[in-house]
Amino acid sequence: MEKLEADSFFIEQQGVFIGQDAARGPWSVDHCHAGPVTGLIARAVEAVIGGDKMLTRLTVDLLRPQPVAGLRVTAEMVRDGRKVATARAEVTDLEGRICASATSMHIAEGDVGPVATAPVPPPPLVHAEATPGRFPAREVAHDQPMIGHFIDVAYPPDKTREPGPTTIWMKTPPLLPGETPSSFQRLCPLADCGNGISRNEELTDVGFMNADITIVAHRRTMSDWLASRAISHWHDTGLGLARAEILDEQGPVASVLQTVLLSPNRK
Repeated sequence: MEKLEADSFFIEQQGVFIGQDAARGPWSVDHCHAGPVTGLIARAVEAVIGGDKMLTRLTVDLLRPQPVAGLRVTAEMVRDGRKVATARAEVTDLEGRICASATSMHIAEGDVGPVATAPVPPPPLVHAEATPGRFPAREVAHDQPMIGHFIDVAYPPDKTREPGPTTIWMKTPPLLPGETPSSFQRLCPLADCGNGISRNEELTDVGFMNADITIVAHRRTMSDWLASRAISHWHDTGLGLARAEILDEQGPVASVLQTVLLSPNRK
């Protein structure tokens, strides 16, 4: 998988977000990876609520594939309290069909003074100690450039791109050209990679598409490089769960859950 460069995941034209090659997912040449789309949702709900509260939780139900050809994202406030606000959002295709729906929670921050926090096991990750490498998943379901070609990747000591639980550093393009993503928006593209980087088998043997994603952020970060420490639990019922912790060099930033649908490809 040759590393490619991209200015952004999407371009915007009259309220329509058109996916660039970097936004394409591994499952179909015509459909977006859910991570960049989740970033657009985060952008929309943050705009509705405003900057006085931190986006702390975003849950996205992936109802149908999101076309690379164009998406619209709408959001509305549900509740705006003194400390807590909530919003909901929808992603529709160009024919008006709902592709994804989401709910969000936003909480006001304040200075509460020094508080005890949990130690970070194992010791905090250091990006300078990581080795550049390729995106973990080796195979995709088409032959066109997709998100994995456009993510910078580095592996901490003793970590590899082999299937199974792992930790990797990732740096992704911005959502839109010339726009600096918020802290939460930075999390979204790599947060939705947890099921791929911690896959237990390769895509050629088992499909592992996620039906939803929930991101819970408890600290802001403006780091370009973020690490995902991920594990996938697969079961013979066809269901699974991918769980990831997102970190920067100061420690944990967010937790991510993805419900995984398994589809064996074995002949």
